[in-house]
Amino acid sequence: MSTMILEAETRADKGKGASRRLRRLENKVPAVLYGGDKEPEAIHLLHNKVVKALETESIYSSVFDLKLDGKVQRVILKDLQRHPYKPIVMHMDLQRVSDKDILIKMIPLHFINEQDAKGVKAGGMINHSMMQVEVKCQAKDLPEFIEVDVKNLGLNDVLHLSDLKLPKGVELAHEIDAEHDHPVVSIHAQKAGATEETAGESVSETPDSGAAASAENEE
Repeated sequence: MSTMILEAETRADKGKGASRRLRRLENKVPAVLYGGDKEPEAIHLLHNKVVKALETESIYSSVFDLKLDGKVQRVILKDLQRHPYKPIVMHMDLQRVSDKDILIKMIPLHFINEQDAKGVKAGGMINHSMMQVEVKCQAKDLPEFIEVDVKNLGLNDVLHLSDLKLPKGVELAHEIDAEHDHPVVSIHAQKAGATEETAGESVSETPDSGAAASAENEE
């Protein structure tokens, strides 16, 4: 779980006009907090604090603390609205969670030992087919990321979803069978086409240069 803490305050004014005033005049982000056994609450957060938090990967996939009017609650980010071309966060949806709540979230994959992979040492290149995966687990078990160790991946080897080593209490959100065991990462030999093409260009330039020189001499 993430150790991140965001601070927020409840707000009485609601509606588009009130949200606009919050963003323009007070540099705050309107948000809604819902879930659990409580009614939805209209809240706001400081825009600069939100922007800083959004720079961290964990806020998108982890459970974190929301300190609302001095009281800490566990939440997840459910939705985020940004301005289409300005660096402004328009609105946030936050959901309250308890440790035993079952969550389905997209979790980022962190690939390790890429330079030490057998296939890379043999001259291959790594190809990432997935950068995140959807998992299902209790809120208390939700990981910030999942490590994928490719050290033993050889040339022309493929690591599939079924090969992922998931943390305790975590499972893939969808069942895997032979038709849905998608590739996650692979190592393949580098294509020699680019090198051959460059060499071919060098060879073809030589007779052209000679022909040009002969033409000049004849003139």
